[in-house]
Amino acid sequence: MESTRRLPMFPLGTVLFPTGVLPLRVFEPRYRHMLEDLLPGTREFGVVLIERGSEVGGGEVRSGVGTMARILEARESEDGHWAVVAMGLQRIVVDRWLPDDPYPMAEVRPFPDRPGPGVDPASYAALRDRLHRLLDGLVALGEIIPSDRVEIAEDPALGSLQMAALAPLTPFDRQRILEVGRVEDRCRLLGNLLGEGQELVDLRLRAGESGAGPGPPR
Repeated sequence: MESTRRLPMFPLGTVLFPTGVLPLRVFEPRYRHMLEDLLPGTREFGVVLIERGSEVGGGEVRSGVGTMARILEARESEDGHWAVVAMGLQRIVVDRWLPDDPYPMAEVRPFPDRPGPGVDPASYAALRDRLHRLLDGLVALGEIIPSDRVEIAEDPALGSLQMAALAPLTPFDRQRILEVGRVEDRCRLLGNLLGEGQELVDLRLRAGESGAGPGPPR
């Protein structure tokens, strides 16, 4: 069984994937306290999606799968707020939430992929092409997208998570991908979500060509 450790936790309205970069503006006293404790040590904390509730004040419903992150940079402003940049390291599963005193803490363990048949290289290449086509369509619609020039790993285990971070998905769809335990299942789910997104983009592009306008924003 994977080892369990206690980790400070940062529930957010977004999903962080391994190797992803997370900018944070920290102003709540409890999270400023967390930073003061983290910066002299490992600088590692957990990020989980808030399923219901607010990032401010506590009392939110939190996902049970998240990502361990490490602080890369932290700067305090004159008003006591912090600008923080962190990077995702690995997926984690929450075994038990501890009292939020003085800030959220949980007992977590690593969440590695389960063994499986793997992903065919041609299928993986097609998945990357599907993502680029979808992003190109959004650019044609005048939308601002994350750079699709980010180098995606050749390993489908990591690359599928990187593509999920780039894709125009809702936080809850990103969370669904984060929670999938086998690489081939994750790629399949990602492909289905990209296909749904492409259908909407194609409809909007056709509407624009017919003079009906790009349609309502997503």
